[in-house]
Amino acid sequence: MSRRGWLLFALMSVLWGIPYLMIKVAVGGVSVPVLVFARTALGALVLVPLAARSGGGLAPVRRHWRPLLAFTAVEILGPWALLSDAEHRLTSSMTGLLIAAVPIIGVVLARLTGDAERLGPVRWAGLLVGLAGVGVLAGPHLGGGSAWAIGEVMLVAIGYSIAPMIATRRLQDLPSLHMAAGSLTIAAVVYAVPAALTWPDAVPRGRVLAALGGLGLVCTALAFMVFFELIREAGTSRAMVFTYVNPAVAVVAGVLLLGEPLTGTIIASFALILGGSVLATVRRAPAAAAASAAEPPAGGALAADAGVADVPVSEESR
Repeated sequence: MSRRGWLLFALMSVLWGIPYLMIKVAVGGVSVPVLVFARTALGALVLVPLAARSGGGLAPVRRHWRPLLAFTAVEILGPWALLSDAEHRLTSSMTGLLIAAVPIIGVVLARLTGDAERLGPVRWAGLLVGLAGVGVLAGPHLGGGSAWAIGEVMLVAIGYSIAPMIATRRLQDLPSLHMAAGSLTIAAVVYAVPAALTWPDAVPRGRVLAALGGLGLVCTALAFMVFFELIREAGTSRAMVFTYVNPAVAVVAGVLLLGEPLTGTIIASFALILGGSVLATVRRAPAAAAASAAEPPAGGALAADAGVADVPVSEESR
């Protein structure tokens, strides 16, 4: 990968690793609907003009509005609200680590929905190790209100795992920029009324406003633009590797900037979840894949190597 590619890679690791910190700050001063509306509206204000000036204008968005609406529901509408509500009770670092289970859930869902690729011993081991990491992290917090918050984050992880399937199967013809701009616009429209009804009576503190601006302009608009450049520079497979670095950034940011605790449980769960994600999404060697494809299955058709389940592009966005 080129020097520019490494620079973009490092930037993406930070841009989609710090939203959890900013959400934690923002929920201390505004309601969840206001937070989601501010983030999506600011992102849309930047990306929609760029999409309109690109080839085809906004016509591709109108042609794909039904699957785009479904994508938005499981990628933004539900997840960003659930994440924000969960961080009332969870630390930003813990939230980031729980979201790191997305690749593991993605492999399971892909398998359940017809992924033809066989899961070998290494990938099965990765699934078990990653799930063990989630258990180690969540187990001590299953009592009281934290159990509800952990459930919210796991629903987010499921949504983040479903969204790429919709994008791959129903939105292949929609350019990435248009997908991002369209989904952010839909979300902003949906949350406009709830945000207006829960608008704060007084201007929030400066750090809250900074967090809202950072979420919308930096972690959403800028992050999407950098992400698209990274894909062009390094390709999709290499570009998505940064998602394994995001949890580390979330933990470090929470510990250094918010004074969140760095416990042995967090370190152990981080190692288990990250290791499990890497193992669960590893591709088979080309030779093994070719040998497998050469053997016709019982039905007589050649099995196609479906590859790794896609990781969602939002955060990110997570």
